[in-house]
Amino acid sequence: MILGFSIALILFSLLMILLVLLHKGKGGGLSDMFGGGMSSSIGGSSVAERNLDRITIVVGLGWFACIVVLSLLLKYK
Repeated sequence: MILGFSIALILFSLLMILLVLLHKGKGGGLSDMFGGGMSSSIGGSSVAERNLDRITIVVGLGWFACIVVLSLLLKYK
């Protein structure tokens, strides 16, 4: 059981890194250094960006849940 949650935690971590890197920069950060500040959004956030935000939140909650479950499993081992 611990092995399964450890593997899930690694997968959630890699997915979180990928999803965070997919987000568009809001300006003033490191994303401007790589050309992220060149584009301007006139109409606000698009449907794809909102879906990316929702997916990132769900994966973040799964990542957090894996950490809590692993800590409880290791505490009572």
